[in-house]
Amino acid sequence: MNAGSMQLTVVGLPMRSILFVCTGNICRSPTADGVLRKMAANAGLDLRVDSAGTHGYHVGDAPDPRTIRTARSRGYDLSHLRARKLIIADFDRFDLILAMDRGHLEIMRRLAPTGSAAQLSLFSDGAPPPWRGRDVPDPYYGGADGFVEVLDMVEAGVRALLMRFTKP
Repeated sequence: MNAGSMQLTVVGLPMRSILFVCTGNICRSPTADGVLRKMAANAGLDLRVDSAGTHGYHVGDAPDPRTIRTARSRGYDLSHLRARKLIIADFDRFDLILAMDRGHLEIMRRLAPTGSAAQLSLFSDGAPPPWRGRDVPDPYYGGADGFVEVLDMVEAGVRALLMRFTKP
């Protein structure tokens, strides 16, 4: 941890690593990855943040250009991110794994090895209304408005995520 940086804790346990999961890892989860990286850095938090897809459709690809463009319009740089598939080792490497929708959460629960210490949850479970408990919609087949809605949800959800934790 960098000198002067803070670390997230939840229920008295250190939270050092967070993984976001969606389908192909080119829209929703990289958006959450980029937003948390920036908000955590701005808050002086030392976190390992990553994202992955439940499927390997886009492994090695940059996020969708519409994702990059929408994020950039609010000051988030996602251009360095590359899609990857969720792997079993992720359940040991990350403290918290957040699914962008219920389908992803179900897949994660099936893949999680017995005894895994990773906490699995729906990304929006801790988000404020009107986003709480909602699936983050997949904007891939829609227009620009879908990417803006995803970013709105993600920013609100990440702010709420950061507020759920205490800073020692």
